[in-house]
Amino acid sequence: MAAEIVNSPSETGTEAPEEPFDPAFALHRGGKMAIQATVPVRDKDDLSLAYTPGVAKVCTAIAENPDLVHDYTWKSQVVAVVTDGTAVLGLGDIGPEASLPVMEGKAILFKQFGGVDAVPIALATTDTDEIVETVVRLAPSFGGVNLEDISAPRCFEIERKLQERLDIPVFHDDQHGTAIVTLAALRNAAKLTGRTLGDLRAVISGAGAAGVAIAKFLLEAGIGDVCVADRKGVVSRDREDLTDAKREIAELTNRAGLAGSLESALAGADVFIGVSGGTVPEEAVASMAEDAFVFAMANPNPEVHPDVAHKYAAVVATGRSDYPNQINNVLAFPGIFAGALQVRASRITEGMKIAAADAIAGVVGDALAADCVIPSPFDERVAPAVAAAVAAAARAEGVARR
Repeated sequence: MAAEIVNSPSETGTEAPEEPFDPAFALHRGGKMAIQATVPVRDKDDLSLAYTPGVAKVCTAIAENPDLVHDYTWKSQVVAVVTDGTAVLGLGDIGPEASLPVMEGKAILFKQFGGVDAVPIALATTDTDEIVETVVRLAPSFGGVNLEDISAPRCFEIERKLQERLDIPVFHDDQHGTAIVTLAALRNAAKLTGRTLGDLRAVISGAGAAGVAIAKFLLEAGIGDVCVADRKGVVSRDREDLTDAKREIAELTNRAGLAGSLESALAGADVFIGVSGGTVPEEAVASMAEDAFVFAMANPNPEVHPDVAHKYAAVVATGRSDYPNQINNVLAFPGIFAGALQVRASRITEGMKIAAADAIAGVVGDALAADCVIPSPFDERVAPAVAAAVAAAARAEGVARR
């Protein structure tokens, strides 16, 4: 029997907290997830198969042939969603316990949109090596690892070290999911206006996890030029205040050799991509090239309000669900992991990410328009298309094992 909840101040010595009258609290009460059995245990025969003695046969078979773990356990269809709670949504460093509602949400999106089971794991450490060691030790139970809401620049090192040590897909969604969906939208926006990626110069506001990943990914995909700006202006080679991650991005980007402020970099630019928050002045948006694209993705307040952006841009996208062209990671990560797990990929390659972006863009098809360069998160065609493209790319690149 569950323990009785005591609410009386005289019994506890403190006032019981009042729950806000808010549907979000009602929905989250008790959490958003539960573990559900996939086989029945109705009688002693079921019990003898699901547990002892039948389970011992399966354990022995896996001990003799470890690859059988994919066939006879949940490993091949379950992802660990791992965080340390240091960069949660726009809330920042709120700690592991406070991050759990988001991790649970991520897990149910995996299931809802990709048919992939996921387990939230919030770690009580922010030490890079401790996180890596912990995940390595947990990895035998999972087919993949989705890193979530880990602050930059530690997220880069954590992902790199885990990729080096594990033979299952490791994917930091804040970086790569955002980059994949951005590329998909950008491909379609370019197509709509009769251009290619190679014709475009982009300016990215934000040099954190998402901004750095988007810049690298756009270069990989063949964009004409891209520069990244942080709070101090354009990340350029002549700056002496750069972190290792920013120094690397300075070497890779900004072929035009721009310096100075974000606003000055936007003059004549074809694309603005915002992943930083803050506000971009209307005059800077007005200075962009004709038929520009404004992807202002900060939530809940875009860097450029859509009403302002529409005055000057041919295509406008945000991170919000109440405007057209929502750049939403849920378009990417469920299908990416579904495809990677389907072929037991050892990792997620750049080619697999580009295949995912192309698949997302392709779903739009004949519906392509200024207010439809990216499909809806609820378009049921998206995850299967992404999964198929990712699986095919994994096989083509030699990282598939089935």
